[in-house]
Amino acid sequence: MTRAILMPLGDATEALDTFYPFFRLQEAGFRVDVAGPEKRLYHTVLHEIPPDSAIPWDITQERPGYFIEATVAFRDVDPGDYAGMFISGGRAPEYLRYDEDLLRIVREMVAGGRPIACVCHGIEILSAAGVIGGKTVTTVAKCALDARQGGAEYVDREVVVDAPFVTARTWHDNAPLMREFLAMLQEREGQA
Repeated sequence: MTRAILMPLGDATEALDTFYPFFRLQEAGFRVDVAGPEKRLYHTVLHEIPPDSAIPWDITQERPGYFIEATVAFRDVDPGDYAGMFISGGRAPEYLRYDEDLLRIVREMVAGGRPIACVCHGIEILSAAGVIGGKTVTTVAKCALDARQGGAEYVDREVVVDAPFVTARTWHDNAPLMREFLAMLQEREGQA
């Protein structure tokens, strides 16, 4: 079995949602292939509610982050080449959920029983792909409706495992999310 993970993203993907798993998966011996609508450089963003704002924010503020390069376009991805998938959050899923090639990839990964980790707004992609019906998931609270519209039960916990999915609320939950995702990947390897 291949030790490669697919990481779909686009402009305005959240930096910590993306870079922590990007490097953590490599540290665990996986190759991480970043995919986007096109093979090119993408902008990440920092999303957080400012803790010291003189005027309170009800939602996250967005600031520019680092760049990350997609080495493959969605249309060229063969899901069979991957052991699993990691879906980041940020604002990118708002438009990525309309990409038919990405939705095809997600559906094929689920059909193949491959583990899929998803954090924050990434749930919008899973919902659009129609793959979370009957599952229990978590996500950032403002995306609970997206989870429910996809037919899932939303719960507010740091991490939820309902195979083949492991979901988390935000980048604050990266450590437990990655612990569970890596365990799922190792279990699948042991079955191969």
